[in-house]
Amino acid sequence: MSNFSIKLNSNLGILLLRMSTGGLLLFHGVSKLTHGHDFIKQTLAEKGLPTFLWIGVPVGEVLAPLLLILGVFPRISGLMIAIVMLFALYLAHGMSTFTLNENGGLDGELALLYMFAGLALFFMGGGKYVIYKSNKGLLK
Repeated sequence: MSNFSIKLNSNLGILLLRMSTGGLLLFHGVSKLTHGHDFIKQTLAEKGLPTFLWIGVPVGEVLAPLLLILGVFPRISGLMIAIVMLFALYLAHGMSTFTLNENGGLDGELALLYMFAGLALFFMGGGKYVIYKSNKGLLK
């Protein structure tokens, strides 16, 4: 296998990961924008966290996925998604994250999948097919 096809395939794989993670997570963020954030503020308050942290939801579930799809700051976007999903696991699932549901999967598997996809993109970067490519550290 030539070096070109290896590089081409990995860049296409990163593009698919960016598109699927950003595109599917965006639906969750838009839903929260249209239905409000009161339940998030209430959950944060119940856990003893400051309610201003609700702003992480539109940033992590709308802005970060859009930037990820476009390939703008993919490392930071991936990290933001991972952080928001870590909070989602803590706030919405707690220890039930690792219990099996009626379908045989983990209760928090979707949030875990988004979290690990975000981490993968944080470590790999956005690949070759991006709109904006920075040469500076985490902005690559």
